[in-house]
Parts: sequence; structure tokens; C-alpha cells
Amino acid sequence: MMRFSGVLALVLLLMAPAIGAQEVDPAESTPAKPAEKQCQPDVGCVTNLPLPRYVSLKGKEGNARRGPGLTHRIDWVFTRAGMPLKITAEYENWRRVEDQEGAGGWVHYSLLSGVRSVLVTLDMAEFRATPADDAPVVAQAEVGVIGRILECNADWCRIALEGQRGWVQKSAIWGVKPDEIVD
Repeated sequence: MMRFSGVLALVLLLMAPAIGAQEVDPAESTPAKPAEKQCQPDVGCVTNLPLPRYVSLKGKEGNARRGPGLTHRIDWVFTRAGMPLKITAEYENWRRVEDQEGAGGWVHYSLLSGVRSVLVTLDMAEFRATPADDAPVVAQAEVGVIGRILECNADWCRIALEGQRGWVQKSAIWGVKPDEIVD
């Protein structure tokens, strides 16, 4: 390994252009930044899953923060296990979520579950034996009841709630897209 004294190194640097070294544009000499991942507006950058999409709250409580990280202030606390939430953005291990009223924030992904649930939004919503308006009513549910999605077709979802199963119109629930099919 060759070592130069401070004076010799300075002389060599000053003489470099005269020795035939090319001058370098400082803008070109900065190291290239790694290419940032380009995301599509309807696909999550982290998971490559569609956005928005619905999930549910895994435990009894989940903090929604102002930003994606533990240092950000808690703005909202979700307190109902199984509550449906809509993911609208992703950043590393954090998901920006909102509830049926639009309240929310950034939640750590470990607090979320892929088990699909819905929130009843129509008072005394009728759950029917088959997905038809004239099918027998097997159950009714008040506003705010949470059920688990079993399947959905174009207009109806089959839901399990408190031991009952039945078909309900999508217009009476929140937690599934209007055009979404769930098998």
C-alpha cells in the first residue's frame, strides 16, 4: 500500500489536471441514488395487494397513529375485535387504515387480520336463507353488529354473525367493495 505525506498528496491533487486527468462535473460525480420503487396508485408498494382493500382488527385494541412509526402521536384507538378496516396506503410494516366513518391513521400490520368482516349499517338488516329478496328471513341485525364474510356475489354477501348465517344485501353493510366477489 502506498502512503503519501500530506504535502505530496496535495501536490499530486493539484497536478492531476496537468498530468492528463479529466475534469469531472460535480453533478455527475455524486453517487447515483437507488431507484425508488414506483408504485401504481391501486396497488400497495409493500405487499403488491390491491388498494384500497379491507381487513379486520386482529385484537381488542389497535392504535392509529398520525404517521407510520412508533414515534408518531396516537390519534385514534380502535377498540372492537374483528372490526372491518379499509387499507388505503402502505409504508414498510405500517398500513394506513380507516373505519366506516373515515376515522383512522397508521396501524402496524401485526394488528390487522386478513379475515374479512363487515359492519351492519342498516338498522334491522335482514339476513335471508338465499341471496334473493323473496327468500325467508333467517335473522336480523342492528346497526353496528360485526359479522364475518363467508362469500359474496355481485349484490349479496353471506355473513356469519353470532351463530347465525345468512345472505344480506351489500347496501346494508360496510367492509366490502360494491363490485367485489368473495369466494
